[in-house]
Amino acid sequence: MACGVCRTDLHVAEGDLPVHRPRVVPGHEVVGEVVALGLDAVGFSPGDRVGIAWLRGTCGTCRFCARGAENLCARSVYTGWDADGGYAEYTTVPADYALALPDGYSDVELAPLLCAGIIGYRALLRADVPPGGRVGIYGFGASAHLAAQVAMARGAVVHVMTRSLRAQRLALELGAASAGGSADRPPEPLDSAILFAPVGDLVPPALEALDRGGTLAIAGIHLTDVPPLNYQRHLFQERQLRSVTANTRADAREFLQVAAEHPLQVTTTRYPLLRADAALADLAADAVDGAAVLTP
Repeated sequence: MACGVCRTDLHVAEGDLPVHRPRVVPGHEVVGEVVALGLDAVGFSPGDRVGIAWLRGTCGTCRFCARGAENLCARSVYTGWDADGGYAEYTTVPADYALALPDGYSDVELAPLLCAGIIGYRALLRADVPPGGRVGIYGFGASAHLAAQVAMARGAVVHVMTRSLRAQRLALELGAASAGGSADRPPEPLDSAILFAPVGDLVPPALEALDRGGTLAIAGIHLTDVPPLNYQRHLFQERQLRSVTANTRADAREFLQVAAEHPLQVTTTRYPLLRADAALADLAADAVDGAAVLTP
């Protein structure tokens, strides 16, 4: 019914992330209607609206899976990278990795929640935001505009740094305390920060903006090279730098429950499926408001 266009799709299309299977169909923010079930599939029925996200399979037995960190499983596989995704009219998903979806959202609104929303939520967890904390968000696209709303719903003060003037306006409309340029200093020291832009040059200024004990989480699967860091300026006083690697199914279910309880304003730009190439080009040019979504 709909498929979000994620920056990871762009990295796959442009070769930053070499495909795991030749000619794989991209797309891992998929909202679909069940039309048929495999012989062993349980938990869903024909006609159900379900979501398909990035994480598609794990071994279930390694030490990471055993401790609830299935996103670190060395044998994990992914939709739109290892197996065909949602830039299509039909697709498949292992039933154990399909997601029940909350009411109150259209198909187009739900699609970005299935990666942009889920990964933004995991990035918030990794950023270790304290109650009433001050959060800096670097880059303000599909994932960031959802994570910012969750942070604010939980009482955080959000400052946004992004090069796009349209994105700065959107951030302020959604309730951000400030919005400035991508490398600007926020108006107050930050307890936490999340880097959504895949730009390694932003890591040093984001670390410098942290208060003592602050944490910077890098949300993307791909990042350009990070310039050399100075220990005293960037990491001393117990500042932390963390990465975000995919998500667990528990993250996904928890975030979708948050979205059900706290309705999110999902900003989308809709494209017909046949213009997927244009959607990717617009995403590369930072010319998409919120999230691009394809509809068959």
